Amino acid sequence: MIDLKLIRQDPDLVRSALQKRGRDPNIVNDILRLDEEWRALLSEQGKMQAELNRRSEEIGELKRKGQDISQLLVKLRDLSDKVKDLNTPIKEKKEQITRLLEKIPNILHSSVPIGQSEKENRIVRKGGEIKDFDFTPLPHWEIASRLKLIDFERGTKISGSGFILYTGWGAKLERALINWMLDLHREKHGYRELWPPYVINREAAYGTGKLPDFEDQMYRFENAELYLNPTAEVPVTAIHAEEILSEEELPIYYVAYTACFRKEAGAAGKDTRGLLRVHQFDKVELVKLTKPEHSYEELEKMLADAEDVPKGLGLPYEIVELCSAEVGFTAAKAYDINVYSPGTEKWLEVSSCSNCTDFQSRRLNIRYKDKESGKLEFVHTLNGSGIALARTVASILENYQEKDGSVRVPEVLIPYLGVDKIK
Repeated sequence: MIDLKLIRQDPDLVRSALQKRGRDPNIVNDILRLDEEWRALLSEQGKMQAELNRRSEEIGELKRKGQDISQLLVKLRDLSDKVKDLNTPIKEKKEQITRLLEKIPNILHSSVPIGQSEKENRIVRKGGEIKDFDFTPLPHWEIASRLKLIDFERGTKISGSGFILYTGWGAKLERALINWMLDLHREKHGYRELWPPYVINREAAYGTGKLPDFEDQMYRFENAELYLNPTAEVPVTAIHAEEILSEEELPIYYVAYTACFRKEAGAAGKDTRGLLRVHQFDKVELVKLTKPEHSYEELEKMLADAEDVPKGLGLPYEIVELCSAEVGFTAAKAYDINVYSPGTEKWLEVSSCSNCTDFQSRRLNIRYKDKESGKLEFVHTLNGSGIALARTVASILENYQEKDGSVRVPEVLIPYLGVDKIK
């Protein structure tokens, strides 16, 4: 959530940021109006409270002198009731302001390219080579079915469409990828490994900005304020909610594997075949907590760490800087990593790396004590997929398929699988 003080001090900045994202800037006017009304009520209550205190002292003095104070007590109680009566409208105004603030996304960094669709995203760099096959490459769902790596029909029978049943070498490949990525980020990049719960409470989801903006995508427990985890970003970032960290602890690097659950609301009929759009998928997530002045440097480092995954797997990939309309609600700047799948002839997003600045830490109340000033400051939070499955599996199957129907195993995964080819 952005700071209300920012809207008071520089409303044009916030209006401009909203326009860059293609959102209505008039919400700023509504917040300023409500804020003025809220502060007026607070001022009125403050004056009445000061008068109440003054009269209480006078009555106390008269009582000590033995004078009749019965009439004064009646007036005092009446004034006290008026002070209390203002609590309700003050609370209501504050709640109205908060509900509007919840609709305002993070302020974009000045370097973010302005655009209204993914067509205006900027390709930063490419890696790997797109293979020139001497046969027509198959889509991954055909490869997976022929090699009995995935049983799509039984997965649907168990849980419904969009849920995947990995079998045999398919299950082993999924597990190998997760273990290799965790080892890579822990051993090479210096992240501390965690294994968080798959179930999150409303506070964690709200604090990381998934509520209310992302609620239609999340699976909720019917009789509890609990949700299935949409991404490990949520539980891992929320670990330090309501905490004051020491400056020496920063930066904090976490890596975590979780299964992720998303309804993919609004995506009916779009890329529904195979592994392109599923309701449950595995993901290795990177999370950082940093001092504000280092967060954009840390974003570039995180992007390089995530890039090591498609690079290590030998997959063709591209790094894309997202334009203003495509940057996520909580992020000030973001990059995507896409891998190429020749069988489907698509670039598939497998990672998004974002700097959320203090947007999440304000909601979660994660601060650190600055040694020099002694002040409490909000940390900056960053997150990135390092990387996401199942699209990575799709890309591996399509890029490493052989003419005889087998699939070669990427070199880095051979120690984890124990074979160099899946037949």
